[in-house]
Amino acid sequence: MAKADLTDKKLEQLVAEIVGTYQGDLGINFIDATNLPVRDKILEIIDMIFEVLFPGFTGKRAVTKSNVNFVVIDILCHIYTELSTQIERALKYRCRLENCTTGGCHKMAEDATVYLLTQLPHIREMLKGDVKAAYDGDPAAKSPEEIVISYPCITAIAIYRIAHELYLKEVPLIPRIMSECAHTRTGIDIHPGATIGKNFFIDHGTGVVIGETSIIGDNVKIYQGATLGALSFQRDAQGRIVKGGKRHPTIEDNVTIYAEATILGDVIIGKGAIVGGNVWVKESVPPGVTVMTPNAELVYKKHSAKKSGKRKTKK
Repeated sequence: MAKADLTDKKLEQLVAEIVGTYQGDLGINFIDATNLPVRDKILEIIDMIFEVLFPGFTGKRAVTKSNVNFVVIDILCHIYTELSTQIERALKYRCRLENCTTGGCHKMAEDATVYLLTQLPHIREMLKGDVKAAYDGDPAAKSPEEIVISYPCITAIAIYRIAHELYLKEVPLIPRIMSECAHTRTGIDIHPGATIGKNFFIDHGTGVVIGETSIIGDNVKIYQGATLGALSFQRDAQGRIVKGGKRHPTIEDNVTIYAEATILGDVIIGKGAIVGGNVWVKESVPPGVTVMTPNAELVYKKHSAKKSGKRKTKK
């Protein structure tokens, strides 16, 4: 068998073929530009923000009553420097797409960063309610600390609440990088554009999808595999999807959505309603109503007894 040999000539030809695929592409490569956010930096920033939101839980810094002020100010300074840099890169990326020449990206990045930092006390208060909702709603939970350190829903919700604030400031790219990080880590997919109220609990969590224009009220509980999705998309004359518009459900206060339920379109699930497992909902549900599928007809089949004894062999 002939030995594979990547000679200088073959290597030169291979490089030329690969680089040739870079010509004229939009989005799949980013050459001659340095204004794209760095994904790994965003993930590092999330971890730093978590040190402020959940002090002592990451184990990266020893936090005591005597040093907590110094620890927090040190972390905030690092977040400010790193996040403002990444937001500026994201804003310059948008300027490149829109041929914008105003040159105000640096100031806008600083303003967006300061805004997020000033929202951290509010995010903390919201997360306290989310942890309490998980503790109150899960009989298996032994302590709030167990929930913070191990429940995937708290990671997903915390990252969502961070990303949502940047989404409100119209920061491009970075909120989606954050939300997809949470999706990768937890299996829970919450678009940063969704609006979610207080005391939110996702039990188990794997496979939950919450779309961009979803609105969720207070004291809502969702089980694994539930989807708040879009039913259909408007298209323009060229057949392209029209961006924007309300296309996901509104879930009012005190609603429970059980496992694998699918709720599609701009519908309203009324206050205190219950959506049963494996239900497919495309119409609004009145307040205080339970929606469920009829009980499936179960078939019980008795297993036949296995024959015992040694297998006979031919002589």
